[in-house]
Amino acid sequence: MDLKELRKADHLSASAIGDYIDCSLLYKFGRIDRIQAKFKSDALELGSAIHLALNDFHSGKMRGKCLTVKQLHECFAAHWKKLTDGRDDIKYTGDNNPEILLLQGQELLTAYYNKASWKDFECIGIEEPFRFNIEGCPIPIIGAIDLIEQDKSGTMIITDFKTSAKAYSFDEVNKNFQLTLYEMALKENGYEDSNLLLRFDCLIKTKQPKFESFYTTRDITDEIRARRKIIEVARSISKGIFIPNDSPQNWKCKNCSYKNNCDEWFMEAA
Repeated sequence: MDLKELRKADHLSASAIGDYIDCSLLYKFGRIDRIQAKFKSDALELGSAIHLALNDFHSGKMRGKCLTVKQLHECFAAHWKKLTDGRDDIKYTGDNNPEILLLQGQELLTAYYNKASWKDFECIGIEEPFRFNIEGCPIPIIGAIDLIEQDKSGTMIITDFKTSAKAYSFDEVNKNFQLTLYEMALKENGYEDSNLLLRFDCLIKTKQPKFESFYTTRDITDEIRARRKIIEVARSISKGIFIPNDSPQNWKCKNCSYKNNCDEWFMEAA
């Protein structure tokens, strides 16, 4: 399977479902109306470059050619330059600029290199695309798993890379929808009898950059709840139900790149 090809057909993904639940009008603007976002956040672009560098790192490991930390820095710098050069649509927060974030990204990757468990497990998959259907949902669920490893006992470790401003709580990890979806995808694609362990690998943008891994598992109740959520999101989209979440508690609203579109929507409704 190729993720680019999978995206050409109607589908849902973890990020799409998350967007709809956070603010269904944002989902409509970006994923149905295809309105070009006014800007991209520097945090989003930094995470993308780190993600690409980690893909290079684990691809090298699979080929038996582990990158040094210096080479990992060079990979990140190349991706960062490609993502940011000539761009005027990146919104830099505070004192951030491309040079500062280049150094921050390299420091985060140093923390990953020194503390992550990459030496302990066999890497068996990177950016593994998936597609599956669930009963009651008319369109498939697609996505890609950042990293799949296996320990000596045969347990498969399913990892999602995260770049964040703070560490995740165990409650956030244990209830994370994306990890639940990853486990469901593997079970629907031939691994229903495998031992599965889920993990967040978090590169944390504190003053002294650090790295932490968070392990978790899922049970049948988690999958039942996820299936119901997916079905209801798909049903609401099919009925054209799009309601803005402009409450003060919605942290995405304050810096949303669709704010002007949202304001216009409210005026049209009036």
